Amino acid sequence: MFKRSKDNKIERNQISYHSMRDTSLIRLFILPTIILLVVINVFPLFWSLILSFSNYSAKMLTQWGENPEMIGGVNYSRILADPDMWNKFITTAKYVLLSVGGEMILGFGLALLIQLKFKGREFITTLLILPMTMSPVIVGLMWRLFYNPNWGMFNYLLGLGRIDWISDPSRNLYSIVIVDIWMWTPFVMLLSIAGLSAIPQYLYEAAEIDRASWWSKFRRITLPIVYPILLVALIFRTMEAFKIFDLPMGITGRGAMAPPLIAMHLYNISFVTWKTSYGSAIGYIILIVIIAITSIFIKYLNKAKQ
Repeated sequence: MFKRSKDNKIERNQISYHSMRDTSLIRLFILPTIILLVVINVFPLFWSLILSFSNYSAKMLTQWGENPEMIGGVNYSRILADPDMWNKFITTAKYVLLSVGGEMILGFGLALLIQLKFKGREFITTLLILPMTMSPVIVGLMWRLFYNPNWGMFNYLLGLGRIDWISDPSRNLYSIVIVDIWMWTPFVMLLSIAGLSAIPQYLYEAAEIDRASWWSKFRRITLPIVYPILLVALIFRTMEAFKIFDLPMGITGRGAMAPPLIAMHLYNISFVTWKTSYGSAIGYIILIVIIAITSIFIKYLNKAKQ
C-alpha cells in the first residue's frame, strides 16, 4: 500500500515535470514571434500615431534623442478642411463600391455555376483561381500592356478602337476597377463555394417535394445560409480596396496619370514630399474609416450568426 502511493507520487511528479518542460519549450518558441510582431507592427503603429500630432519629416536632420515638435491636432484639422482630400475620399469610396460590388456579384454568380455538375468543372475552377495567385504589382504591369492604346489587346478584343485607359482621367479609375474585379473575384467565389457546399441537400429535396420554385429555394435556403460567408468576403475585400496601392501603381504609376485614390496620395505625401507627420495623420484617418465600416459589417455578421 505504501509502495503503491509512493509510485503514484513519483509518477505525478514526473508528469508535472514534463508538463512544465513542455510549457517552457512552447514559451521559448512563441516569445521570439511575439517580440517580432511587437517590433514590426505594434511599435510603428504607436510611433506613427505620435508623429501624426507633430511637425516632423523623415528627411529632417535631427540629433539622436531629439523629440519631434508637437503641434496637436493641426494635421487632422488641415486634412478635414481640405476639399481636395474630400475629393480623394469620395473617389476612393466610389472605387470601393464599384470593385467590391462587382466582385461580390460575379464571385457569387460563378460559385452558383461551379456548383452545377458538368464536365471539366475542376479544371475551370483552377483557371478561375489563377489571377488571385499572382502578384498585384505584376498584374498591374501586365494590364498596363493590355491597356496600351496603340498595340494593347484589351481594345482590340472588345473592338473599342484607340481608347486610352491609362492617362485619360475619366477612364483610368475604371481601368483599375476592371483589373481588381478580374483579380479578386475568385476570392469571393471560393468563399461562396465553401458556403454552398455546407448547405444540407435534404433542404433542397424537401423544397422540391413542396414544389418550390428556383427563386424561392434561392431566397429561403441558399442566401440565408451563405449570407454570413458573403459578409466575411465583403469585410476582407472592403478593407483591402480602401488600401489599394499596388494595382494603381502598376497600371498608371504615381504621376499625374494616377487617379485620385487616397492610398496613392498617402504614398506621395509620405515618401515623395516627405511630409511624414501629415502622411501619418492621413493613414490614421483611413484606419478610422476602415474600422467604422467593418464594424457595421461585423454587427450584421453577428446578427446573421445568431
